[in-house]
Amino acid sequence: MLHHYTLWHALVGGILIGLASLLATALSGKIPGISGVFGRLLVPATPDKAWRSVFLFGLIGGAALSFALWQSAALFRPMRPLLIMAIAGLLVGFGTRLGGGCTSGHGVCGVGMGAKDSIAATLIFMATAMLTVFIYNRVVL
Repeated sequence: MLHHYTLWHALVGGILIGLASLLATALSGKIPGISGVFGRLLVPATPDKAWRSVFLFGLIGGAALSFALWQSAALFRPMRPLLIMAIAGLLVGFGTRLGGGCTSGHGVCGVGMGAKDSIAATLIFMATAMLTVFIYNRVVL
């Protein structure tokens, strides 16, 4: 169904993500990593909750709008039961706290700024993802 997808789509998407990250960092003075934005929103003493709320609303609202407007977005809906997705989400949340940030914070923002810890974290994320897919495809399927 995605036969019209090309590497140009990925390039343009990557550029837009990078520009959005740059713009968010420039306007807020903060790194817009999702786990940090969300995690600090849950801390009662956080003074800058307004922009964090708008940021998260934009992420969720943008996804909801995409699912509502484009039928092809249904290809990216979860393929597992809600309970499994919730458990996976909790594990990802634990991993982001353990790793000092998420893929958007390290992979997009940190690597873009040349942070050595973010480059190392992103390499570990990618290697772990590749190993997981390799094992899953050999063992589970």
